[in-house]
Amino acid sequence: MLEKLGVYMKPEEKELLAKPLMKRVMQTWLLASTALLEMMIFHLPSPYTAQRYRVENLYEGPLDDKYATAIRNCDPEGPLMLYVSKMIPASDKGRFFAFGRVFSGKVSTGMKVRIMGPNYVPGEKKDLFVKSVQRTVIWMGKNQETVEDVPCGNTVAMFGLDQFITKNATLTNEKEVDAHPLRAMKFSVSPVVRVAVQCKIASDLPKLVEGLKRLAKSDPMVVCTMEESGEHIFAGAGKLHIEIFMKDLQDFMGGADIKVSDPVVSLRETVLERSCRTVMSKSPNKHNRLYMEARPMEDGLAEAIDDARVGPF
Repeated sequence: MLEKLGVYMKPEEKELLAKPLMKRVMQTWLLASTALLEMMIFHLPSPYTAQRYRVENLYEGPLDDKYATAIRNCDPEGPLMLYVSKMIPASDKGRFFAFGRVFSGKVSTGMKVRIMGPNYVPGEKKDLFVKSVQRTVIWMGKNQETVEDVPCGNTVAMFGLDQFITKNATLTNEKEVDAHPLRAMKFSVSPVVRVAVQCKIASDLPKLVEGLKRLAKSDPMVVCTMEESGEHIFAGAGKLHIEIFMKDLQDFMGGADIKVSDPVVSLRETVLERSCRTVMSKSPNKHNRLYMEARPMEDGLAEAIDDARVGPF
């Protein structure tokens, strides 16, 4: 059967059993690079086609303004609308490329852009910066090619913006002060698996802190925090995600020994709608009855509790 499919395996690979054998056969028969590329070519719509019906899910502002129109038409002559989705470590120590997609207009080397961070509110100056793009780069597999400009419909990596972008942001022209940001990406999984990380040697602590900051910036799914006790907590999407992150962290620290606690899953359950029935419980002496039902908290109740306006008075 393998010969008919044109699959040729090494003798030691044929000795594999069950799932490892099946995995090796499929890897040899259907190369991921070929299969994925063909799927993208034949089944994914072009940016010009896709943005016509996706603009309402992409843009937070009015759908009839010039920015939404430029995104809808994938207009290279329109105002720049670019979404940065990821920060990629650069060869320069501690620096990052801002990687994203151009939805309208074009971005070029030396261009001044307005950076609207995830906490930006139109009309305010919080999380808003103006900065020049030092270099525009196109990634070609593992290689990168510096170009003068990149028009809409393409992905681009920009150098010189990493000090103002944590993980994601919307970029537009410097003078487009009435532009609204693009919607932030939502992930199907959340960083719910947590581990505590600490150095075995105290002198390695600065490397650990810098490594956590650097790796957390390059992975949108990673959350790093420091507890009041001084523990450094890393949260990832799963056990494998944490293992990969820890390997990268050790490589960054030059192989320094670190201690990692057992993974703990953060349980954050909530009530989405009112319960369908009321339950009753009696006290041991049968003289008291307690009736209960579950329902979502009213808007503003959590803030009122925090402000001590509501409590066990």
